[in-house]
Amino acid sequence: MPRINGQLLVYIGVGIVLVLVGLNSIRGEKSESATFGVNSGRAGSGSVSGGNSPAADGGFSTSAATRKLIVDVAGAVKKPGVYRFSQGARVIDAIARAGGVTGRAMTGAINRAATLNDGQQVVVPSSVAGGEGAGDGSALPAASAPGAPVSLGTATQAQLEEIDGIGPVTARKILEFRDSQGGLGSIDELDQISGIGPVTMESLRAALSP
Repeated sequence: MPRINGQLLVYIGVGIVLVLVGLNSIRGEKSESATFGVNSGRAGSGSVSGGNSPAADGGFSTSAATRKLIVDVAGAVKKPGVYRFSQGARVIDAIARAGGVTGRAMTGAINRAATLNDGQQVVVPSSVAGGEGAGDGSALPAASAPGAPVSLGTATQAQLEEIDGIGPVTARKILEFRDSQGGLGSIDELDQISGIGPVTMESLRAALSP
């Protein structure tokens, strides 16, 4: 009877050892699987974040840096044409890009400090060609002669007030509008001034020249 009990105890001991070994093996496999899953998730997360950030940053900065103004520079400049400018450029920059003004340019008739707008036309007015004596005011009688149109780019406050239907207030508005635009290329642009209606526009067309 004691012999049988001894063998039984040996079998039981071997069984316990096998069970413990099996449990340790299963726990080790689960631990490795969990560790691999965590590392894979971290690697995937890092790759997605790295892929999106540079693309977003690069897209916005490039668009803002390449934005340009397109301006038509005409009139009494050496190289009239269409030019590109950076944001914040002014009328004086447009004149310089067009080669500067000619000898007959009347820079006092435009606001050279005005900022440029996309699609704007900068017109530098020129003085009336009169040969000798032009500097002593000989051009004024011709401008004030009955029926002779006055240049829109060089018209003074007094000359504008002589036009039928134009008083001091309207004349001053025309001069201020001309300066704010850096010059005017068409008489029809005066229609944008408040207080100038169809009847006044007809008087301006008859008395002014572009």
